[in-house]
Amino acid sequence: MRFTKMQGAGNDFVLIENLDGSIDPAAYPRLAARLCHRRLSIGADGLMILEPPRAGGDVRMAFFNSDGSVGEMCGNGARCISRYALERGFGRDGEVTVETTAGLVTGKQVSKRMYTVRLNDPTVIELHREIEAGGEKYDCAYLELGSPGIPHCVVPLERWRELPEDGLRELCREIRWYKGFPKGANVTVCRVDGENSVDARTFERGVEDFTLACGTGCGSTVTALALRGLVSGVHTRISMPGGVLYVTVTAEGGSARDILLTGPTTVVAAGEVLDEEL
Repeated sequence: MRFTKMQGAGNDFVLIENLDGSIDPAAYPRLAARLCHRRLSIGADGLMILEPPRAGGDVRMAFFNSDGSVGEMCGNGARCISRYALERGFGRDGEVTVETTAGLVTGKQVSKRMYTVRLNDPTVIELHREIEAGGEKYDCAYLELGSPGIPHCVVPLERWRELPEDGLRELCREIRWYKGFPKGANVTVCRVDGENSVDARTFERGVEDFTLACGTGCGSTVTALALRGLVSGVHTRISMPGGVLYVTVTAEGGSARDILLTGPTTVVAAGEVLDEEL
């Protein structure tokens, strides 16, 4: 089995092709859990499988988190798979349409490494939801991107960098499992640290820990902050531990659309999986 390892702003993925249908989709969860296990295998935040399109796109992306659970979509993964697909002749004129579980996503080449994707429009936006965690109350925003929606909880928290790593992790884990979220949520803590600039970190469900970046988390965060009037939402800079991403969103009147996520992609390695257990 051939694989490619890619990363976008530190969000890393194992990518395999199943264009000929030789891999049984029933094996995808097991493949993801094994291949994404760091130290025991290649290691990654998620597994992406490139499949033939079914609904009018150029390619289809099946995405699985590192624990083997299904991911509706992944923003940085979509940017990486857009580059992979375009470099192999899918799409045209520097654009490719990727089918995901959450809907169609359009990827566009900006330069050799820089790619933009149009994320799924929000189907749920709650700008203010009070959540109690760790004995304190937080004024959060809850959004779902696409349908079925990718759930995100945005937590404006000025002092998040001052908290001990383990304490911040436990806070985010508690919010991730908040009973009011129908299917849990990815949790992004953030602060506006300059004009049209945000500093953030995301605890991702399915990984069940912090990742170096989260594309849909960035999109949701900038959307919530723009609707709250805290950033412009036009080429807003968002810094995550793995790098810098940019988000532009049309946000007005309590609704939002056309969330564009831009950032770097890197092809890390390519090779063959030789794991006897697979």
